[in-house]
Amino acid sequence: MQLRLSLVPVAAAFALAACGGDDAAPADASGAAESAASAAPAAAPATPADLPRGLLLALSTFRNGDDGKPIPQSELVVVTRSGGAWNAASVSDPDSNVFHKAMVVDLPGHGPSLVTLGAMKAAVKRWQKGDAGLAPAETLWEAKFGGTFDRMRDGEAADLFGDGKQALAIATHDQGVVAVLRAQEGGGWAATELDRKPDTFVHEIELGDLDGDGVREIYATPSAPNKLDGSPQPGEVVRFVPGKGEGRAVVADLGMRHAKEILVADVDGDGRDELYVSVEAAEGGNLEVKRYDAGTDPTAGAVVVTLADPMCRFLTAGDLDGDGKQEMVVAAKDTGLWLARPGADAKAPWTTEHIDADSKGFEHAALLTDLDGDGVDELYVANDKAKQLNRYVWANGKAQRETIYTSASPNAVLTWNLMPAPVELVK
Repeated sequence: MQLRLSLVPVAAAFALAACGGDDAAPADASGAAESAASAAPAAAPATPADLPRGLLLALSTFRNGDDGKPIPQSELVVVTRSGGAWNAASVSDPDSNVFHKAMVVDLPGHGPSLVTLGAMKAAVKRWQKGDAGLAPAETLWEAKFGGTFDRMRDGEAADLFGDGKQALAIATHDQGVVAVLRAQEGGGWAATELDRKPDTFVHEIELGDLDGDGVREIYATPSAPNKLDGSPQPGEVVRFVPGKGEGRAVVADLGMRHAKEILVADVDGDGRDELYVSVEAAEGGNLEVKRYDAGTDPTAGAVVVTLADPMCRFLTAGDLDGDGKQEMVVAAKDTGLWLARPGADAKAPWTTEHIDADSKGFEHAALLTDLDGDGVDELYVANDKAKQLNRYVWANGKAQRETIYTSASPNAVLTWNLMPAPVELVK
């Protein structure tokens, strides 16, 4: 473990969410392409001087090696707010060159704990505070999968077996392994593979209950190894229900397209989760967000959002305007941040509007969460193009942007994930 920054105040630059940029606003499925910001916005609510929750940024910085190729370095940044100032501290792990995710999990025997997913080598670790700050306390699972890459890529935690204990569903590269990690009665942790396929990347895990039977399902996104040229790449979304002993089932057959981002949430407010699949464009086509309900034909799915963008690797849902209804934020790669709202028919195309055309990134990590506890979600986005973490709040329907952290690294930054965390656990 290597500390990289001490706690330092971060200047909070406050600005409008841009309503335009270098890119022309693309047409969405409903024909709307309006900005959520205006030239003369209403004043944003004052940011509280102290927040009980902070943010975890799982990221990589990249320096150039002697041969000119980028060399990744793992970094976990903890951003908190106290005394009216934003503060940031970071830590790295020499065992892994990437933190793909950091999250708080209620681990049996430990309670709420900071857990990281690392890559090269692939390790799931529990961290705790000590005299020198955050440091690894226990490796829950470490594995070599037998391919070129050993990566813990994504994970989610929930009571998957109805025993009142949190288990972790884990996605990996590059042998297509999806596994469940459970605490053992006699101590330690054990991983059970649910799926494996050679030369396969699984980028995303989501948990939910689409059929409403009270048993959590696992959704994952296996696809062929990454291609960045826009050429066809086959993919699908699969489901596992370990609490009922149900194995692999294909719920979204994407043909020669693929998805690296999915979201399971009850966005339409009908009391039942839906699956949303961000289907990446191929050969100059459009990005589509498709909706699948329980029992939807895997070759079907209702297209609810269409954008002229190659991809979106973050979908996040919450109530950002305090009206009691859920919205979705689509964090597209090139065209920025989009706000999508379902209408009376949530399976018909949704209305969309631009939040910020200048926020961009390959992953473009985004999170709707309520750090201040006022019952209304704020939007947090890693604008890797500018090496910024931005906070958006809504005032009279207009998005207001506050820059709460800027990376001081001279190297390129790629933020893989954002998650909330109680301040007392990480600061």
